[in-house]
Amino acid sequence: MQALRLARPRLPLRPASRAFAAAATSSQSAGAAASASSAQPVVPLSNVEAMWERLSADEQAVIHQQLEEIQKRDWKTLSVDEKKAAYYVAFGPHGPRAPIDPPGTVPKIILGVTGLVVSAAVLFYSIRAAAPPPPKTINKEWEQAENERAVELKLNPISGVTSEGYSGPGFVTHK
Repeated sequence: MQALRLARPRLPLRPASRAFAAAATSSQSAGAAASASSAQPVVPLSNVEAMWERLSADEQAVIHQQLEEIQKRDWKTLSVDEKKAAYYVAFGPHGPRAPIDPPGTVPKIILGVTGLVVSAAVLFYSIRAAAPPPPKTINKEWEQAENERAVELKLNPISGVTSEGYSGPGFVTHK
């Protein structure tokens, strides 16, 4: 089985003066770096999931490098905690895979939408209550009179009220 390839976390760029100073001292601390990589991780690998977000970028990079070294060994010899830590660092819900909405967002959205619908209904009925009554031409009797007038004037003799065999309601829309 191939080892998981972990995406290297991007560290912030250092100013040029600090980069040159770090390069000058790196040759002196090469022996210290070799001993640091074999040292215990900043966080025990059994606790990486709980501590990952609180670690600094440098500490995350150290754990990442240690996990890369661990993954070069035979996967059958790795402990369950090491495998879980490698998987979490590679595919865990952090960085670009962090959840977009925090927990508890769905009930807030439901309450917000319900509130908007209720306020829209209240606004609609309050405007409707304050509106003037409908015009006198919007009633069943007036529409039946319109049908009679259309027959007298022979309106739309091809497909309308005065056509042969017409059985529709004509201008009547109220029941």
